[in-house]
Amino acid sequence: MNLQIALDRLTREECLKILRETELFVDWIELGTGVIKEYGMSIVREIKQVYPHKTIVADMKTCDAGKYEAAQAFEAGADITTVMAFSADKTIADTLKTAEQYGKRIMIDLLGISERSKVIELQNTGVELVSLHFGKDMQAEGEMGTDLFSLTHGLTGLEVAVAGGINLNTLPGILERRPNTVIVGSAITKAGNPYEAALAMKGLLNQ
Repeated sequence: MNLQIALDRLTREECLKILRETELFVDWIELGTGVIKEYGMSIVREIKQVYPHKTIVADMKTCDAGKYEAAQAFEAGADITTVMAFSADKTIADTLKTAEQYGKRIMIDLLGISERSKVIELQNTGVELVSLHFGKDMQAEGEMGTDLFSLTHGLTGLEVAVAGGINLNTLPGILERRPNTVIVGSAITKAGNPYEAALAMKGLLNQ
């Protein structure tokens, strides 16, 4: 099971410092939307150069101009880029085709999706990787429940990542659902000791 660290609402220096402290335990490194908006593709290039053997996720949250934005991320060194599930069919199709051309991957962000039929529809178009996403604003209203997993439960051939305020207290319940990737942000990046936080997270994933 992969541990993906989400670097968001951080400076470039903070991103690099946290990665130096946690690199032993994280499998996928996500450059969050806020970080990309602040630093552009240069931060993606830099992190890939420093950590060439890690999977780099550019959280572009693409919802239009899919071919262009996917190519932009991949050429900067991203291995995966994110596309919103509510995007037009052509946008999703274009990003999947572009990923195939580059030998890279698309993660479809299911933020705002409540119908399982939509996930099945996406899978039928060739989507293989999705993110169950309990958004930042939603987190302010309460903890993520496990009902999000009903969107993907029982669907074979679909790789599932899960994100949304995950911490050491909520992680055990999430692990019962056996996602492929757990995405953790502030529970590591805002911790007093990111090394210890990442170590504890990875320890639970490896049990």
